[in-house]
Amino acid sequence: MNADICKIGHLQQKACELREHIIDMIHVAKSGHPGGSLSIADIVATLYFDELNIDPEQPQRKDRDRVILSKGHCCPVIYGVLAMKGFFAVEVLQTLRKMGSILQGHPDMKKVPGLDMTTGSLGQGLSVGVGMAFGAKALNMESRVYVILGDGELNEGQVWEAAMSAAKFKLDNLTAIVDCNHLQVDGFCQDVMPIEPIDKKWEAFGWQVVKIDGHDMEQILAAFSTARKSIGKPTCILAETVKGKGVSFMENVCEWHGMAPNDNQCQLAFHELKGGQVQ
Repeated sequence: MNADICKIGHLQQKACELREHIIDMIHVAKSGHPGGSLSIADIVATLYFDELNIDPEQPQRKDRDRVILSKGHCCPVIYGVLAMKGFFAVEVLQTLRKMGSILQGHPDMKKVPGLDMTTGSLGQGLSVGVGMAFGAKALNMESRVYVILGDGELNEGQVWEAAMSAAKFKLDNLTAIVDCNHLQVDGFCQDVMPIEPIDKKWEAFGWQVVKIDGHDMEQILAAFSTARKSIGKPTCILAETVKGKGVSFMENVCEWHGMAPNDNQCQLAFHELKGGQVQ
């Protein structure tokens, strides 16, 4: 039990550090997408610091696990965690969105070490994930594939075509993680284009569905464990989250989908995050 408590505390600390990097790099760049980056920080920290079979010294190792950030505009969260894991120097985060930087406004797999897919046009990530998971099966590799989508992104029809394919080919090495923060660029998902009940839709498409609080490390760890044990079915983790989580004035505010904090807002955000654990 003490080991579990220590692990959860460690992951909470990493998630908080990741949130600080997100705020800092977007503030320096004066542009970016903080809301949806902050909402998945706990999940991404758990993935990279507990779940994934990856090696910063061998970023192209064939038997590695793969992560696809389908909602590519939230790349600050992936850039931050890759730097924390040692794929490139933390100082590079200060170059976000600058001319010539490897860290562009949407992720480029040809430039960023440890990045498995170039993304940005919403709806495409799960299709690529299906291909990767199918390929791993064909080559008898133990690699697992994780695709992070936004709930608003589920309005894209291609997502459901990919979902059908994953079930048909019994891709139990594929996990979709839906960031259910209920907001997209134009407002609340329910107002723009209602998608509920999300769980019943994924189940109807032949997936194992796990619903969690996306900010609860214990639930996140348990969900990944459940996904690993699945036989013959892909897994969809529906993570209930808060857009802008960890920075009170950003939480559940649509405008923070794609707006950079000014100097005062940045300092306020750091002040809230310095406790090492988001409340």
